[in-house]
Amino acid sequence: MKTGADKRAVMPRITEYAKSFFKDWERLNHSGRYDMHKIKIAMWLLIANDELMPLKYKDHSLIGNWDGYRECHIGGDFLMIYQLDFTGKIIVFNRAGTHAELFK
Repeated sequence: MKTGADKRAVMPRITEYAKSFFKDWERLNHSGRYDMHKIKIAMWLLIANDELMPLKYKDHSLIGNWDGYRECHIGGDFLMIYQLDFTGKIIVFNRAGTHAELFK
């Protein structure tokens, strides 16, 4: 039998999408070069808010023009840029693509 602590969970994050993320998604999905299911899994992990991202995603904060944003590696040179609000309760997916596409 589960105890009260075993039944509790953190509320999932509220999700928002930048217009640029929708454009990136369509471009990447149409190209057929990337497994879009992998980016969906990373997004679900971030939305669920249950635990830290697994190390394989190399999740880290960005600097410079992207200060205040975070980046995670979906696979190889396939990246996703997102932003958390100051409470950590809202996530905004901003961009997806390669280093060359996102940091030109």
